[in-house]
This record gives sequence, C-alpha cells and structure tokens, in this order.
Amino acid sequence: MLFSSELIKGTLRTIILKMLSEHKRMYGYEITQTVKEITSDKIQIREGALYPTLHALEAEGLVITETEYIGKRLRIYYSLSKEGKSKSKEKIKEFNEFMNTMKHLLDTKTKHALQFI
Repeated sequence: MLFSSELIKGTLRTIILKMLSEHKRMYGYEITQTVKEITSDKIQIREGALYPTLHALEAEGLVITETEYIGKRLRIYYSLSKEGKSKSKEKIKEFNEFMNTMKHLLDTKTKHALQFI
C-alpha cells in the first residue's frame, strides 16, 4: 500500500530532517531511495516535493549544502546545520506525539463505535 501524497506532504519536512540526522550528509536522490527502501516502497518522495522542501529548509537555515563533482556531474549534498540538528529533534518528538495522539483518537472512536453496536 502506497501512502497518499497528502500524508507525505504533511510529514515531508520531518522525514527529511530525520534522514539527515541519521545519515549526516545526503543528496536528493539518495534521500528518496533511502526512504523508499526503509518503508518497503510505502513512501515514495517525488522530486517535485523533495527539492522545494530542501530549498525551504535551506532558506530557514536548517540545512546547508555542499557541491561536489562526481565525474562530470555536479552533486549537491545536504546536511543539517547546528540549528537544523536541534530543530530535527523537536520535529521528530512533535511527530511522535502526534502519532500517539492520532492512535489514541482512532482507537477511542473504534471503542465508542463498538459501544453503540
């Protein structure tokens, strides 16, 4: 089951920050493939969503870039700034709390629905 782009859009910043906090330095394609592999293809990040988010994170000072030539190709590597490392921890904590709240909310609705049957 592939997750909807709506769900991914709302979590993309957190996903990117998490990837960069674990891998220190990554290029765009590497981020997409790592996420795809970790999630068994359930989350597929499109370039049209990835790069604008990376550029926004860079503009906010959370991500820094380095360019490197690999053969004749220019590759841009992304890594977390000092502020990005701190923000990454905050966003991951926030998202975990959100997931726990959603799980509770969904479980509560299920329990309430069963009570009326």
